Amino acid sequence: MRVAILDDVHQVWDQSEGVRRLRERAEVHVFTTPFGDPAALRGFDALVANRERTRFTRELLDRLPDVRVIAQTGNHANHIDFAAARDRGIVVAQASAGYSIGAAELAVALAAAVMRQIPASDAAVRRGEWRVASTPVLHGKTLGIVGLGRVGRHVARIGIAFGMRVLAWSPRLTGEAAAAAGAERRELDDLMAESDVISIHASLTPASRGLIDARRMGLMKRTAYLVNTARGPIVEESALVAALTGNRIAGAGLDVFDEEPLPAGHPLTALPNVVLTPHIGWPTDHGYQRFADAACEVLLAFMDGREVPQFEPH
Repeated sequence: MRVAILDDVHQVWDQSEGVRRLRERAEVHVFTTPFGDPAALRGFDALVANRERTRFTRELLDRLPDVRVIAQTGNHANHIDFAAARDRGIVVAQASAGYSIGAAELAVALAAAVMRQIPASDAAVRRGEWRVASTPVLHGKTLGIVGLGRVGRHVARIGIAFGMRVLAWSPRLTGEAAAAAGAERRELDDLMAESDVISIHASLTPASRGLIDARRMGLMKRTAYLVNTARGPIVEESALVAALTGNRIAGAGLDVFDEEPLPAGHPLTALPNVVLTPHIGWPTDHGYQRFADAACEVLLAFMDGREVPQFEPH
């Protein structure tokens, strides 16, 4: 089997244990820059997709007659035309790496950064200013987690370590499951009203798109902070800008947006009560290691004729 690993912009796959193992059974080529002309992928039986960096449209898949399997890393596949893949007999395999420790850690880091005004203080010191602000701490605050999956549960553990009270909501979350994670189950509206920090960890589906809208943001305390390291469209971006501009909430820490890269001059970039990062929750040393291992396992299973986990389109 010939395997192409796409979009390795951080140049980490080649040195991974997963790729080393895969090379014992297959020919592997790592693309560290965009492949450009689809002809560059001719002759490859398998593609490993780094998250959503390449859009697999029908037009692209029609120009890849040799591809039999796409190992998609991560838990989202909105960039793949599943109907086109099915028509061509291409298996879209889920090379899930478990959960993203990076996204969980970043969520808490963003909360601390915006609450303690760390980026603004750093910039002020570099300008020769010495502004000593009085800021809120995480300890003793209420953390509301929207989406108590694997990432959300890790955030709950970190919040508890900080001495926070943790609330949680997921569509099918039970009180027992919440308690097992150290959280108290709440209905979403109640969580929005009660929490000091709200952290989004839901998957993007038709049901979750716009889940945190203007009405729900209106339930938040004026002293509360919103953190999103999941997917931008889960939060109604225009309503968030309005809430931040009007100081109807205290601030936000955002790693994801409706449009990425965030367009120059976007209203969020002018707001002083926001900390912005460019979707850095997932590309970490731990994350890439897990992705490489998962992709290796999926492709070895495919080569051996064993069942592989497949994505189901939403």
